[in-house]
Formats: sequence, C-alpha cells, structure tokens
Amino acid sequence: MLWVGLLIVGVSSAAFLALTAFQKNLLYFYTPSQVAAGAAPKGYPFRIGGLVESGSVQRATGSLSVSFSVSDGNAKVPIQYTGILPDLFREGQGVIAVGQINDGGAFVATEVLAKHDENYMPPEVADSLKQNGRMPTTYKDYRK
Repeated sequence: MLWVGLLIVGVSSAAFLALTAFQKNLLYFYTPSQVAAGAAPKGYPFRIGGLVESGSVQRATGSLSVSFSVSDGNAKVPIQYTGILPDLFREGQGVIAVGQINDGGAFVATEVLAKHDENYMPPEVADSLKQNGRMPTTYKDYRK
C-alpha cells in the first residue's frame, strides 16, 4: 500500500506541474474591445486581432520600429512592433499580433501576422466586427 500511495502522489505531482506549465504557455486571443475593457492579462503574452486603422501606421526613420492601431469597430489598441512586417500588412486589413501590454498601456508585439487571403479572418475577429457593424464586404464565413 505504501508503494501505491507513493505512486499516486508522484503521478499527481507530475500532472500538477505539467498543467501549471501548460497554462502559462497558452496564448489566448482577445479583441481590442476586451483589451480596452481590461480583460487581457498583464505581464503575460496573448494574441490580439482586428483591422489596422487607416492613417495609424507610423514608421520610425532609420529603424524597423513601427506603430499602428488595431480596431474591432468599438475600441482601438495601439501596437508597437520592431521587425519586418508581413508583405500583406496594410491599413484596413486584418492582422493578429502576439505580445503583451507594457506599463504605458500599449501592446508591444513580438510577432505580427497578416491574413493570408483577402477573404479570410479569424472567427473571433469576424464575430466582433459583425457585432460592431464594421465587417468588410469581401469577407466570406468559411464556418458555414
């Protein structure tokens, strides 16, 4: 019985540690409205998606730093990124950024992904844009 008890304690401990590590490495998706409402975690990376606001893209001269805003039609979140943007990145198009919120309230991205098809959009972003009446006419819902 002692061996069975030790085995149960060992397996339980291993499962607890694995689940804890897994939880910290998950990347949840948030819309700009959720981020503006404070629902996004502070100090942990997450994904944010929406449309790049027209007129919001500002590139720093002589560097790869760029800032822009992402909106879901209800709220917008400023994003700062240093690196090469995808070829499909442009104003008015859907993007997903991976990163975290800094102390100033801006989202600092470590990766920016542009949609790979003019008609594709992550379902969460599409639902948020539909709700706010900002859905592009070219969007096709592939979930049907």
